[in-house]
Amino acid sequence: MAAPKRDELAGNGYQPVNIRVRERQDDRWVQRTLPDSVSQECPVALVYNGISHAVMMATPTDLEDFALGFSLSERIVTEPDQIFETEIVDHGEQGIELQMHIHGACANALKLTQRNLIGPTGCGLCGKATLEQLRQPLPTRQPRPLPGPEQVQTALTELDQHQRLQQLTGTMHAACWCDNEGRIQLLREDVGRHNALDKLIGALRRTEHRQGEGFALVSSRGSYEMVAKAVEADLGTLVTVSGVTAMAIRDARQAGLNLIGFARRGRQVVYTSGDSAHD
Repeated sequence: MAAPKRDELAGNGYQPVNIRVRERQDDRWVQRTLPDSVSQECPVALVYNGISHAVMMATPTDLEDFALGFSLSERIVTEPDQIFETEIVDHGEQGIELQMHIHGACANALKLTQRNLIGPTGCGLCGKATLEQLRQPLPTRQPRPLPGPEQVQTALTELDQHQRLQQLTGTMHAACWCDNEGRIQLLREDVGRHNALDKLIGALRRTEHRQGEGFALVSSRGSYEMVAKAVEADLGTLVTVSGVTAMAIRDARQAGLNLIGFARRGRQVVYTSGDSAHD
């Protein structure tokens, strides 16, 4: 699959970067300009009813999905219709604001946990200020069927060709939704793995995909916060390309989430499967 062209991505908020570099080729240095080859991250402020809640370093694509997915996975809202309006305000080099008007009850609850902190690209805590905020109990979900090895392998085979920004930059994480056959139905990318998953969660809710029929695949490790987001969104199964952490396994087991790690071509490790433990 050919790499996407500049104008194919510009409409999605991706602004290409031309950068002059010096590249080593065999025994000589070559000066050249690389178009569309550097990933972008910028401050994205999530603002609720006029109050800035968090600033995340994110790739400026699929921002409406990001706004919804972050709001759901962080328990700021429980249903999409509790966000009445989302406006994307571009402040140039300063960054972007996602200005959301949310239900009054949600806004009042948010004020009690207001933090106004910054989440770096790799941040999974998203600026949580207390241990109580960090370790809120996860809901227990109805166990889902575990996808078979063939379905996971199908998704892995398709992953590279669907990662359009990764083809350009080599620095993007992906989160995708796969159907029961392992075919990728939705994919979102970001420099931050948590942001990519939030974008996918938002896209799933916005497009009303039937989440009971499929699984999520992420191009990253499976840490506890990725599991928490998957459980909050009731994804049923989380498949990670890299390994998983002990806390992720414990939380996935308690919540009824299928958790598969080290998903590579010809290999995958099942850590939890529905309501049964894999010791």
